[in-house]
Amino acid sequence: MVNGLPPLALIAGPTASGKSALALALAERTGGVIINADSAQIYRDLPILSAMPSAGEQARVEHRLYGVRDGATPCSAAEWAKLAKAEIDKVHAQGRLPILVGGTGLYIRTLLDGIAPVPSIDPEVRLAVRSAATARNYGELSRLDPAAAASLHAADATRVARALEVIRSTGRTLKSWQSDKVGGIVAMVSLRPLILLPPRDWLYARCDQRFMTMVDAGALSEVSKLADRNLDPNLPVMRAIGVPELRRLLAGEIDRGQALAAGAQATRRYAKRQYTWFAHQPPAAWPRFTRPLDDPNAIEAALALLDPRQ
Repeated sequence: MVNGLPPLALIAGPTASGKSALALALAERTGGVIINADSAQIYRDLPILSAMPSAGEQARVEHRLYGVRDGATPCSAAEWAKLAKAEIDKVHAQGRLPILVGGTGLYIRTLLDGIAPVPSIDPEVRLAVRSAATARNYGELSRLDPAAAASLHAADATRVARALEVIRSTGRTLKSWQSDKVGGIVAMVSLRPLILLPPRDWLYARCDQRFMTMVDAGALSEVSKLADRNLDPNLPVMRAIGVPELRRLLAGEIDRGQALAAGAQATRRYAKRQYTWFAHQPPAAWPRFTRPLDDPNAIEAALALLDPRQ
């Protein structure tokens, strides 16, 4: 217990920043348990392409919530938060340190701060919104909730549709609902967070190398098996980084070199979005670790910020 509250370590940041390696080091040092907070790694379909910890790494320390969901069944942030809270409680009951690791900011924010109690959306409203063109939805959102429209990119189909369906179905803006968040655990734990924000050139070089390594390790086979299932193309697993690019390669639309270049670029763009989010959205008091983890003594310096015993 720290200040009377059970400890929770959090390692977050963009893809390829070294989160998993740092978590492994912390778990081995403290006897802790690693809990997944990555929206792609919760699905069992893409262990290679999602950079899920390897079987060897998972044998070294206990990992939870990795590969526990079939890609045909999407996992919302609220569902993941419920699963994560249950696992954190179990680890605390064992007197061990839960180590939350991932790059999905929405998952982490939902677990810690809670979720807006938005009622179920009227199915007719949802169908009308989700089947309409994004430009049309954005125009209607600008009329009904101009503040939300101003905060979103006009081409962000998912977020525009969500904001619009909420106000059309409930009569309240999404921001209004979000001001009444419930269920967060941040007040019930002693949080030791660390945001990894290494130099961008170092990060992007790792993104390029990672995608090439994934393809060499069997990512193409993963995507082939996934494509054979003819799942809804809008499912999160079908939109995971690298899946669209490798599906085009399998379909003969592009060659291997083009697929590698496109997949690496998609990975860099994703890392850039994550980097920006983690640089600005978490509380300013959360430490940002800007050294590459392969620098001398960098792992030790990062562990000192995370280990609740120090």
